[in-house]
Amino acid sequence: MNSSNKAIRISLVAVRAIVFILSAILIVYISIDTFTGRDFLANATYMRFQFWMCMFFIFDFFYELVFAESKVHYLKTRWLFLLLSIPYLNLVANFNIALTSSELYWVRFIPLGRATMALAMVVGYISKNRVSSMLASYIMILLAFVYFGSIIFFNAEHASNPQVHSYWNALWWASMDTTTIGCDIQPVTVIGKVTSAVLACMGVMVFPLFTVYVTSLVTRFAQSRRSTPAAPKADQ
Repeated sequence: MNSSNKAIRISLVAVRAIVFILSAILIVYISIDTFTGRDFLANATYMRFQFWMCMFFIFDFFYELVFAESKVHYLKTRWLFLLLSIPYLNLVANFNIALTSSELYWVRFIPLGRATMALAMVVGYISKNRVSSMLASYIMILLAFVYFGSIIFFNAEHASNPQVHSYWNALWWASMDTTTIGCDIQPVTVIGKVTSAVLACMGVMVFPLFTVYVTSLVTRFAQSRRSTPAAPKADQ
């Protein structure tokens, strides 16, 4: 029985590792196409990769469901994973669904939501305790939001905003907007303004977790000091 459980754990780790690798490749694909201005619908290699990656994400969802201790709890907490794993971009291309270029760009980012969750979960698994795991996962999500937000902002603003000369301007803007410090670069498009609001909200939600984490560290340190017996004094 123990060997069977060990085999299941190994298989789950292997599946999650593949999801992690596929997620990283997808991020690289979208980054290259954004910076080069390539038409991703005309990129057969990307469309094929994105389809099979989504199929593997769906397989991962049901594979983990089979071995979940509580299937009802798994479905309640992971149903969004399944929705984000559907290859919407391939459905749009195969059924000739009419969408604007902006709408297509947003549809393209749907699998990245699933990829971000996968990256955050893998980082969380590595952490040693619940608080560290939560903090690591949220930091991963925050960094992903900053990067994806900078890509979306650059794609939407660089042609119409004279303040956005390169991607590095967009990355600087996204970093400052997330920390709510503010930046002299102001969005002029609807997509840029929506991205600005989302990044600011993410920063407000995630940065207080640093306070929780530091408080937890101090509490554990104090408890460990109290539980450690004092060394006996040497006789004079």
